[in-house]
Amino acid sequence: MRAVAVSAFRAEPALIQLPKPEPEPGGVRVKIEYAALNPSDWQTADGALEGLAPHVFPLVIGVDYAGRVDMIGSGDNRFRVGDQVFGRVTESPVGAGTYCEYVSVPQDSAITLIPCGLSPRTAAALPSAGMAAAQILDTAVLRGHESLLIIGAAGGVGSCLTQLASARDLRVLAVVRGDEQRRMKALGAAVTIDTTARPLEAAVREVSAGGVDALVDLVSGTPEAFAVHAALVRDGGVAVTTRGVAGGAAVPPGVGAIDFRLEPTPVLLDVLAAGAVEGVLQVPIDVELPLEKAPQALDRNRTGGARGKTLFVLRPTRQGKGRARTR
Repeated sequence: MRAVAVSAFRAEPALIQLPKPEPEPGGVRVKIEYAALNPSDWQTADGALEGLAPHVFPLVIGVDYAGRVDMIGSGDNRFRVGDQVFGRVTESPVGAGTYCEYVSVPQDSAITLIPCGLSPRTAAALPSAGMAAAQILDTAVLRGHESLLIIGAAGGVGSCLTQLASARDLRVLAVVRGDEQRRMKALGAAVTIDTTARPLEAAVREVSAGGVDALVDLVSGTPEAFAVHAALVRDGGVAVTTRGVAGGAAVPPGVGAIDFRLEPTPVLLDVLAAGAVEGVLQVPIDVELPLEKAPQALDRNRTGGARGKTLFVLRPTRQGKGRARTR
């Protein structure tokens, strides 16, 4: 099968050929139709989890996918061949990713059926971004009418977080670049702050004089940068980072600093899928590309050029065909 992988940490991603994986007992093999790009994909390829989890090389990049079950492992199984499914690869070792034509996963991992009314392309964009957004809100323990500042609001997680927070009556301050303001307001942002037009600190103080109740920083890769943003949070508030830099950050004494860690579950995938079908949650797709364009797309994401989700198209299917089913 075709796959995009790295031969070592920080090596250049390349399109290679690998054998199809075989499903383990109690597992399923999925023929991937769409794989979604997340910033954690290139971070993992650069060694973000080195020393924290076992890895296998060549390391196939990616975690999010949607496709169709094409083989079942031995033993009982909750899936059938032909089922349309989507999910997130969570098992160890790191490296059996989704930038490829087939992936094998345990049936009890973060995988679930694609419900009627949800397209595979939309489903593929949901797992990491949607689950992270939902769990961030629970982690921050935010209540209605509080203010939430989102750094990196225009990306996949930020777009989902803006919508879910707005649905909870939170006042979302979305940090964006000029031409993203209209889209973020359509997703529910109460305020958009264009950092190309004015300094972030001055803008936040202008619209939230006492500081914001909470910060979610999806961008800052150093403790120092995160601390600068955390200074915009009021005393008693909370600052959340998805980049693992809270521990070394000199945040104000009265501000709680949290390193967020995603805990994927199939139940949460079902909840997000239902929200997407009902129209509560939109998943902005930035661009769809063939698998061989993945290395260039990763470079673009690394430099902050992506807006919304990037999808890699492997085997698109016609909506309504196949054996999508309900429990």
